[in-house]
Amino acid sequence: MAKASAKKIFVLDTSVLLFDHLSMQNFKDHDVAIPITVLEELDRFKIGNDTKNFQAREVIRYLDKLSGIHNMNNWMSLGPKRGKLKIVMSNLVNGRDAEKIYGEGKNDHKIINAALTLLTSEKGRTVILVTKDINLRLKAKAIGVPAEDYETGKVKDVENVSEGFPVIEHVDPKQIAELYRKGRIEEKKIIGDKKVANGYYILKNGNDSVLCRYDQATNEIERVEKEYVYSIKPRNAEQAFAINALLNQDIKLVALQGVAGTGKTLLALAAALEQKHLYNQIILARPIIPLSNKDIGFLPGTAEDKISPYMQPLWDNLKFIKSQFKPGEKKHKMLDEMEASGELSITALAFIRGRSLSKMMFIIDEAQNLTPHEVKTIITRAGEGTKVVFTGDINQIDTPYMDEQSNGLTYLIDRLKGHKLFAHIRLEKGERSELANLANELL
Repeated sequence: MAKASAKKIFVLDTSVLLFDHLSMQNFKDHDVAIPITVLEELDRFKIGNDTKNFQAREVIRYLDKLSGIHNMNNWMSLGPKRGKLKIVMSNLVNGRDAEKIYGEGKNDHKIINAALTLLTSEKGRTVILVTKDINLRLKAKAIGVPAEDYETGKVKDVENVSEGFPVIEHVDPKQIAELYRKGRIEEKKIIGDKKVANGYYILKNGNDSVLCRYDQATNEIERVEKEYVYSIKPRNAEQAFAINALLNQDIKLVALQGVAGTGKTLLALAAALEQKHLYNQIILARPIIPLSNKDIGFLPGTAEDKISPYMQPLWDNLKFIKSQFKPGEKKHKMLDEMEASGELSITALAFIRGRSLSKMMFIIDEAQNLTPHEVKTIITRAGEGTKVVFTGDINQIDTPYMDEQSNGLTYLIDRLKGHKLFAHIRLEKGERSELANLANELL
């Protein structure tokens, strides 16, 4: 009896299932309950090309396969070493009623009532509502229903993800001079415990300093020079590091993290254009986060007209690069030709779903608005000869059910930092304008 009562019941909200369609499998041997209202919401989300539509369809298929011919209002097994699952009605028995307290007709209140129903019917069991919706958690707790966030995939140590490049002080000046002379030297414990694959560093001794990258394949430190890419010059050390990672063919995956105006997307695009001979296509994409989370379908015009306002920041970066050349110059004409032929494409991320990404440079802007599952899906699409670049700011998230710990960019950096195919550069210094820097620092 004690063992049975120790098993908790987790009631899953729609936001959890849309965030991770495999979430039902991530509660070990505890039981999982889904309110009947959640099935209604999944039905509403199942049509469309957005990630949430894909997730809804996957959940529905999983539940259908799991249930077979059985009734889902009875507990059924989730599989070996896992708990059980059932669909819960809101049949309150002498209990609190969220609809009477908060108002009728809202699905959130019906979901709380489903948890209250379990608290009444499953005596002695701990029942916890799991939701990505902060306000729903507060409402549940306010009437005595334990509630928590969905923790799977959350990064606990965000500071480790957000840290910039280390400055190694008191380096032997002979080693700095040798690095300038040879371009590469053996590591020999110069970096110490801060050593990480494709890590970027400043080695310093007084007024002497050098930018460098640690090459784990050879256990050497490689000097990083400030290289131009498509007439764009790095303005600081971190931009030089970013360009180095973007041009390095051994690094297949790059994450550029930083606040607005640090040059993340501009550098990624310029580096892609500098290497256009290596790729069949360059694609810039970003997730569409509509204002007030309304679907963009209500906007007038074609699909291209609907997404155009959301893609404008990417076009602005391209225009800035074009402005470095006169209209008659070869590089300016080449950019126009690449646009016309489709070799250079700017589009919404939803429009490339299902494509195999072979021999291309794929740049995903505003990656902090992606879920960990979306990031994984994008990377698993990468074919031979493809390089993937994610750019974003983990402190500027526009979706309501993610935060700096649970978004896809944070997840990516945390899981892959130190891998030989991956490089992460945090850009801290704004280079857009003095006014933009003022806003980032003081507002």
